[in-house]
Amino acid sequence: MDSDRLLRYTFTAHSNNQLYYNYNFAVDDDASDVDDGADDYNVLINRVNYSSEKCYVILNENDLIHRQQEDISKVTTVLSIPRDYACMLLLRYNWSVGNLHEAWFEDEAKVLRRVGLLNVDPAVKFPQTDETIFDCGVCYESVRKRDTASCGCDHSFCKTCWKAYVSTAIGDGPGCLNLRCPEPGCDAAVGPDMVNELVVGDEKERYNLFLVRSYVESNKRIKWCPGAGCDNAVQFDDDFEIGSYDVCCNCKCGFCWKCMEDAHRPLACEIVAKWLLKNTTEAENTNWILAYTKPCPKCKRSIEKNNGCMHMTCRPPCGYEFCWLCLGPYKGHDGRACNRYTKQGGPVPEAEQRVLAKKAIERYTHYYERWAANERSRKQALAALHKIETVHLKKLGLAYFHPGTQLRFITDAWLQIVECRRVLKWTYAYGYYIPKIEQAKILFFEFVQGEAEAGLERLHLCAEKELQTYITNEETTEEQFNRFRVKLAGLTSVARSYFENLVRALENGLSEVDSHETCTKTRTGLDQGAAVGSSSKVRGRRRSGQGGESSNRGSDNAKRLRRMMMMMRHAMDESRRNATQAAGESSSHGHLGGQDR
Repeated sequence: MDSDRLLRYTFTAHSNNQLYYNYNFAVDDDASDVDDGADDYNVLINRVNYSSEKCYVILNENDLIHRQQEDISKVTTVLSIPRDYACMLLLRYNWSVGNLHEAWFEDEAKVLRRVGLLNVDPAVKFPQTDETIFDCGVCYESVRKRDTASCGCDHSFCKTCWKAYVSTAIGDGPGCLNLRCPEPGCDAAVGPDMVNELVVGDEKERYNLFLVRSYVESNKRIKWCPGAGCDNAVQFDDDFEIGSYDVCCNCKCGFCWKCMEDAHRPLACEIVAKWLLKNTTEAENTNWILAYTKPCPKCKRSIEKNNGCMHMTCRPPCGYEFCWLCLGPYKGHDGRACNRYTKQGGPVPEAEQRVLAKKAIERYTHYYERWAANERSRKQALAALHKIETVHLKKLGLAYFHPGTQLRFITDAWLQIVECRRVLKWTYAYGYYIPKIEQAKILFFEFVQGEAEAGLERLHLCAEKELQTYITNEETTEEQFNRFRVKLAGLTSVARSYFENLVRALENGLSEVDSHETCTKTRTGLDQGAAVGSSSKVRGRRRSGQGGESSNRGSDNAKRLRRMMMMMRHAMDESRRNATQAAGESSSHGHLGGQDR
C-alpha cells in the first residue's frame, strides 16, 4: 500500500481531560459498489461551520414587562404624548421604537389617523359631572351623561354596554388589542386607559397578558419557549445568517430557535424538516420499529427495554446477554458500537423495483430505529436525572458523608448522557442523508460516530448500573465509592471529548475527507509528472499491467478499507486509555486535596 494511503490518526491527551485529534485518510472512488437506489437522501449536507457559543437571553414575564415599559417611556419622552397613546402606537408598529419615530416625524397626523387616536382630553372620554340625560345607542336606555363613555369621538354609549363590549372582546382573544369604537364606520381606537377603567379582575389581567404576549410575538428576535407550562421567552441576538440556533431554556427545554423543533445541532434545519417529514410519511411502513419489545436471540421470548443503555439480559433461566440494537451477543461486544449500516440478507424478489424498494426501506429502518432508540434513552435519562437530584443524592450524601458539591460528578455525568443522546439521535438522520457516492465520508462518519457512541455506552452503563450498587448496597465502603467517582468522572470527560469531536466533524461537513483527497490528487499529479521521463519500455510494462490491476482493484480496495479501520481502531483505543487514565489521576488529586483541607 502506498504511504500516502496509510491512515495518520494522532491523538493528544491534555491535562484538562479534553481529547483532540487530527485525522487524514483517503479511499479510492471505486472502493465499494455504488447502489443506484432511491435518491431522496442524495442531498448535500450543510457545511456551514456552526459556533457553539451563542448569544441568547432567557426572559421571564417580569423581564418582558420591564422592557415593554422602557420602550413606552422612550416614546413618551421623545414624542411628548401620554403613556397610553405611546402603547397604542407601539402596538401598531410592532413594538419597534425606531420605526415609530421614523413614521411619526415624517407625518404625525397620518400616524394618528392610522392608529385611530384622537387628541382629546381624558375628561371627554369619561365625563364625571354632566347630569344631562342621554339615550344609549346600543341598549336605548336613558342614562346620565356621566354614566357614559366614548373613544373621544362623537359616539357615546352607557358604561354597561361598554363593559359588555370590552369583556366580550377580551374573551375572544388578542384581537381586543385592536378594538375600535362600536359605532359602524368609526375607526377611533379603544386604548388601555379605557380598558382599565371599564373592566377589573381576571379580565384586566387577561388584557395585560395579551399586551405582554404582543411584545414577544411582534419582535423578530424573541420567541416563546415551547416547553410544557413554560412562560419564558428567548431573545436571540446572534447573526441570523450563520451558526447554530440551539438554545436551552431555564425549564431545561432545549430547542432550535429558528425552526422551533427539538435542539438538533449539528444538523441544519432543512435536513431536520426533511427527516421529520419522511418519518411521518413512512410511518405505516415502519410501525414495527415503534414497538418496545424484541425477541431474545436465544430463547425467542419477548423482552421489553426498560433502561437507557443497550446492554440487555434475558430473564432466568435463559440469562442471555445481548445488544438491543444489533441483537448480537454482548460478550465480545466490548462496548463497540453497532452503528454501521449493512444491507440485510434474505431472498431477493424477482422484480427489480421490489428489490430497490426493499433496500430503501431496510436502510431507512436502520437509521430510524437508532434515531428513535436514542430519543427514548434520552427521555429515560432525564427521568433518571430528576430522581437522582430529588432522592438519591441526599441518600448518598448521608451514606458516604459527602456534601452536595462533592456529588456533582453524578449529575454532571447524567447531564452529559442526556446531551450525548440528543446529539447521537440526530447524527443518524445526518448519516442517512450523506450521498451514497461519498463512500469515504460514509466510512469516516461511521467510525467517528461509532467511537462516540461506544464511549457514551460505557458512560451510560456505569452511571445506570454501577451507581445502583452504591444506592442500594449499604455494605460498600467510602474507598469503593471514591474509586467509582474517579471512574465515572473519567468516562464523562472522555464521552464529552468524543462528542465534541463528532459535532465538530459534522458541522464542517466532514471536510477533512475532502482535504485529504485534494492532497492525494496533488501528490498523484506530481508523481505522474516525474514519470514522464521514464523509458518507453517501462511505460509499456505499466500499460500491459493495467488489465490485471483493474481486475483486482475491488479486492485491493476492500483490503485497504479493512486495514485502515483496524489502524483507526487501534489508535482510538490507545487514546481512550490515556485519556481515561489522565482523567482518573486528575480526579484523584482533587479528592486528596479536599481531604487535606
